[in-house]
Amino acid sequence: MRHPQPPTHARRLVATLATLLAALLLALATATPADALPPDIPDEEQARTELAALTVEPPGSMAGYSRDEFPHWITVKGCTTRQSVLIRDGENVELAPGSCRPVAGTWFSPYDDTTWTDPSQLDIDHVVPLAEGWRSGADEWTRDRRREFANDLTTSQLIAVSAASNRSKGDQDPADWQPPAEGFHCVYAEMWIHVKYVYELTLDQAEADALDEMLNSC
Repeated sequence: MRHPQPPTHARRLVATLATLLAALLLALATATPADALPPDIPDEEQARTELAALTVEPPGSMAGYSRDEFPHWITVKGCTTRQSVLIRDGENVELAPGSCRPVAGTWFSPYDDTTWTDPSQLDIDHVVPLAEGWRSGADEWTRDRRREFANDLTTSQLIAVSAASNRSKGDQDPADWQPPAEGFHCVYAEMWIHVKYVYELTLDQAEADALDEMLNSC
């Protein structure tokens, strides 16, 4: 007994969608170079203007903080935020069949001038760490706003870097931690300032002084 076949237009639609998905995954995997940076990084002049506009005050309390307050690595259109950043920041990225999961490629970590080919050795850094966001004003946000902050692909908040550099950074601000690669200090300061500006977060005096000094290297 023959099983009924779906209508021709339905089969064509499925085939078209499958083709579009494959093309999208391929485009994402090959569109950017290995030293790609996050979008929306200001130049020095803009960064200095934004830095001057930020409110300087002592850090807030960490009472109530938990990473769970910032839902992160959410899935959008089949890809987690982590996968999306790895695809964006890598070169010749190969994906597991039918998925967004990178299995090979080349990534440059600007924090420490190292190159990697195994995605498991990379972390996705929140340029402004979640804990730093909390003590800078995010403790008063809604959960949805914190989710946006933790998964923001539209500003300079997320970047693929070596796991070692990310974990040495922890939740420290630029007064206590700066990328080992001194040549990246200017861009790092521009990224940090812009995220704080976009999200209207505060900064403390030592942090502001460190950022100003880092901009002098631009």
